[in-house]
Amino acid sequence: MKVVRARTLRIAAALLVMQQFIVVSGLQAQTPEMANRRVPGTRGAECAEGSPAIKSLERAWDCSGKPGTETTQSGRADGTGKPALGGERRPLYRLQRSDVLEVHFTFSPEFDETLTVQPDGYVRPQNVGNIYAIGKTLPQMEAAIREGYVGRLHDPEVNLVLKEFDKPYFIAGGEVGHPGKYELRSETTVIEALQMAGGITHEGRHSEVLLFRRISDDLTEARVLNVKKMLGQGALAEDPRLKPGDFVFVPQNTISKISRYLPTTNLGMYVNNAQF
Repeated sequence: MKVVRARTLRIAAALLVMQQFIVVSGLQAQTPEMANRRVPGTRGAECAEGSPAIKSLERAWDCSGKPGTETTQSGRADGTGKPALGGERRPLYRLQRSDVLEVHFTFSPEFDETLTVQPDGYVRPQNVGNIYAIGKTLPQMEAAIREGYVGRLHDPEVNLVLKEFDKPYFIAGGEVGHPGKYELRSETTVIEALQMAGGITHEGRHSEVLLFRRISDDLTEARVLNVKKMLGQGALAEDPRLKPGDFVFVPQNTISKISRYLPTTNLGMYVNNAQF
């Protein structure tokens, strides 16, 4: 009797283990998301192996159930950091032609010197050779000079001081009193810039002032501003602030375009001065 009872208990235990295994296998087959520790229903067809959607774009959730990263970055138009399309909020100054740098070596002052960015974009430190400077920030330029002196100095420590640089500016053109290039010393709006340039002439089109902003070498943003409406309604909140390099252009109005073809010399015979 004892042998039969023990054998019966072993069979019952084996059946219980098999039942648990079947239940677990069925759950994994029905809800693979639970096995990957993610919320059921968030995994779509795009997570299938070899899917074009996965090859072209990383989803907010990857196929392993972990948060992924999107290829398009928040706050940037295309991930390139273009200023006018939502790039860096406070970008560092980047070197331009004719900028003057003072190079200081903390532990080797005999190597101190003054460098000027040449028209070809290079600077030439002592016994180092040409280093391309245009487009670099000061920290990047310090790293480049430090790398150039590695073979001559042991662990060189370099500090740069920007002595002369291209000051921020804007350009006003078209039908303004004094077209030209103006320094942008503080926050300046389009209407303020027009006043600095002598105001819009009587031949200018107040309702279609153009604001050009260069985004890159191949892309320029253009906006049409109704300055007449801003001033007439006092809507100065719509008056945009300028950025360095902006170009404000006032086109010629239609009347001034055709006035040269009007017989103004004979206009007096049709006007009675006594009426005014």
